[in-house]
Amino acid sequence: MDLLEEGIIMSNRYFIGIDTSAYTTSLAIIDNEDNIVLDLRKVLEVKKGQKGLRQQEAVFQHINNLPLLIEKMMMEIDITKVDTIACSNKPRSVEDSYMPVFVVGKGQAFILSKILGTKYSEYSHQEGHIGAGIMGSQLKDCDKFLSLHISGGTTELLLVSNKKNQMSIDIIGGTLDLSLGQLIDRIGVELGLPFPCGMEMDKISQRGNVLNLNIPISLKDKTWFNISGLENYFKNLIKDSSYAIEDIFATLFNTISILLYNIIINSHIEYKLDDILITGGVSANEHIRGSLYNKLSDNNIRPYFAKIPLSTDNGVGVAYLAKEKFSSR
Repeated sequence: MDLLEEGIIMSNRYFIGIDTSAYTTSLAIIDNEDNIVLDLRKVLEVKKGQKGLRQQEAVFQHINNLPLLIEKMMMEIDITKVDTIACSNKPRSVEDSYMPVFVVGKGQAFILSKILGTKYSEYSHQEGHIGAGIMGSQLKDCDKFLSLHISGGTTELLLVSNKKNQMSIDIIGGTLDLSLGQLIDRIGVELGLPFPCGMEMDKISQRGNVLNLNIPISLKDKTWFNISGLENYFKNLIKDSSYAIEDIFATLFNTISILLYNIIINSHIEYKLDDILITGGVSANEHIRGSLYNKLSDNNIRPYFAKIPLSTDNGVGVAYLAKEKFSSR
């Protein structure tokens, strides 16, 4: 429910989160009771047939999009209630992590905080995804858990420590070549679907059946893997013309879920942790989401998923992290 449309104000403090990722301009506001007051997003435009955007193209679109979102926000809320403005400043929480797209959001957030006289916080894009998954879940009170971040740019298995709202993240597994989002999009573009292809492929796959094929899946050191071979395998299935597209998509997503299940089980055994948060755009896929939930639950692992609207890129997660920082003071 849109709290603004209903005229309900649940708190006198607002926390703004700005995220300028590779494919979405996002601005969100939550209050100090975790109500989403505003969730604005503008998906970046990709020309038909292209497999993505160059950074300079994405930066240009963010520069154009973000002032429009800020203008809408200023019209919708009482800005005197803003406590903190937060942004994503880089892809991951490591020293050498950098992408030009995040400079746009960081600059606008900093300027806005100075104009409004508010507090200012920075988080990584990955932390924002984790924050969106923690919000409203039992993980809020969990000091250490596993997390799987699967998206167009990232496929990483993580060990997350979140003590006293200080997040520490270690990469313990994931892809050694393509991200899962790249794999999915490349298969979709091969069939002429508009980029990004994941949502449309998910819908099509609901009509399909998983094919009984001996698809090669291999792990390295229990939690690492390569998936470029799967790209070639599924492109060859398409060229073969022996199988329905919906069956190919259903089989692709089933294969991905098996791969992810195996690395989660291995990390569960290695680190003796029962809780895992699964987030990122790929985690919104119905087949992958449902399959992992059922299989993991059957093996006494507690899977948590960000809500589907918060699985894809958004500003809610960084807003939540800023709110938690305020609450801990």
